[in-house]
Amino acid sequence: MHAKEFKSRPVRQLREDLALALRAAAHHGLGEGICNHFSVELPDASNRFLINPRGLFWSEIGPDDIVMIDEQGNRLAGRHEVEPTAMYIHAAIHRICHKVCVLHTHMPFATALTLTTRRALDTTLSQNAMRFHGRIAIDANYNGVALSHDEGERIATAMQHADIAFLGNHGVVVCGPSIAYAYDDLYYLERACMVEVLAARSGAPLAPVNPVLVDEVAKQLEGERLQADLFFEALRRTL
Repeated sequence: MHAKEFKSRPVRQLREDLALALRAAAHHGLGEGICNHFSVELPDASNRFLINPRGLFWSEIGPDDIVMIDEQGNRLAGRHEVEPTAMYIHAAIHRICHKVCVLHTHMPFATALTLTTRRALDTTLSQNAMRFHGRIAIDANYNGVALSHDEGERIATAMQHADIAFLGNHGVVVCGPSIAYAYDDLYYLERACMVEVLAARSGAPLAPVNPVLVDEVAKQLEGERLQADLFFEALRRTL
């Protein structure tokens, strides 16, 4: 039954989109070897998810490589295995936080900020950073490699209802209502982190924007989310 559902048109489209997001992330330098994971919930409210397989570079992943798992991380369909930490982290975030799309990376500039005492991006600095104002949770308590349901649940609980989570000494999680929206946030999160790191490296004092204006800019950028769909379609045409 799962194998038949795995080939249905709606699921096929999600597999294509998830594979595209993974290839785009490789193209943009957001991957790390064969590690890290992207997942998306199936649209039938069945507590099943699609996720990238173990052992493949993101740049080589196609729709037929995507795997289906349940909320406990058990593989239901697909020819590849799934990396254990992927199952523990993603299954917990989907189940506890009710997120449709979950992207977890160790992308360099965002991860660099998780090593600082602030632990996260300063959303009052660049315009790109302002889109994340009020949307970030910080899990400052690094607790080792996520190789248990308890650790996945601990990370998910620390996220609360945030779209973005900075995991101390580890990496980031970006969530969204669709693959396109989540990938758009992932891309611009790394850009915002990059310019903050570069600015800090200059040694000059940083100049934050007035918080009232930051709130306004965050609302303006949220109203421009059509850009996310257009960006994803541009990626589809070129990748």
